[in-house]
Amino acid sequence: MLLKAVVTEKSMKEAQNKRYTFAVTLAATKPRIKRAVEEIFGVKVLKVHTLRLDDVKKAIVQIDPKQSIDLWKKD
Repeated sequence: MLLKAVVTEKSMKEAQNKRYTFAVTLAATKPRIKRAVEEIFGVKVLKVHTLRLDDVKKAIVQIDPKQSIDLWKKD
């Protein structure tokens, strides 16, 4: 479902506003993306926007302003 976090200058600026960008599978739906982000990162997702460019699909996820996602954390 979630393939990887998209790390660009623009996406890092958006992360300051609690909007995180992920590359997702083409079959991913907004409800499934929301559920996956909430389960993996333990945050409350408020909105999911998707964008499809050729053979790539991105999801921009808005989370609760009191929470954050650490994209650099290693398990």
